[in-house]
Amino acid sequence: MKLYYHPASTVSRPVMMFIEDHGLNVEMQLVDLFTGEHYGEPFKAVNPNSLVPVLEEGDFRLTESSAILKYLADKVDSPTYPKDLKQRAKVNEMMDWINTQLCRDLAYNTVYTQIFPGHKRASEEAQRVTVAWGQERSKVWLTVLDQKLLGPGKPFLCGDHITIADYYGASFVHLGEVIGSDLASYPNVKAWLGRMKQRPTWEKVYAAINGFAAQLPKGQLATV
Repeated sequence: MKLYYHPASTVSRPVMMFIEDHGLNVEMQLVDLFTGEHYGEPFKAVNPNSLVPVLEEGDFRLTESSAILKYLADKVDSPTYPKDLKQRAKVNEMMDWINTQLCRDLAYNTVYTQIFPGHKRASEEAQRVTVAWGQERSKVWLTVLDQKLLGPGKPFLCGDHITIADYYGASFVHLGEVIGSDLASYPNVKAWLGRMKQRPTWEKVYAAINGFAAQLPKGQLATV
């Protein structure tokens, strides 16, 4: 198996961490997003979306992070993707919620527009409105996550044990810290993310994005 990835990619990191945690024998193929390698014809032949990650196994390819996590978990019979139908449905539900709610407003509207030049809006007014909207909506979703979906009694997103939803969600929530948020307004979220950071593979997988975050202007970005 081969994984095309980049450590700055929010959706690459969950797969990278799962692979590390499970000791999987996967060839890691870096695709340099900062030089635009993903837009070149060689990589477009792998994924016409020009996005990472991509999992390749022979002539079989998956191009969505959530699907890759599910496939890998099933392939190695990982307890992080429960076999029980209802438990698995809750994991799927949580991953869909992250992908359709939190991702859109926190990642694309709030974080990426501020830290990646390619996502910045064309005018100052469009940039201001986009970030303000994303910031407001992100706070709503983080509050829902903190008070309703997670709460004080669940150590992980779907209960007492880590699932692939935690791998997936942690990468998105961590984006808040990338732009300087301390997440103090969301104590249950902060505690959960702290548990994910305690995993022995966290530092290795998140080293690149944390290094990038350290170079961002302090106190000048809109936070959540």
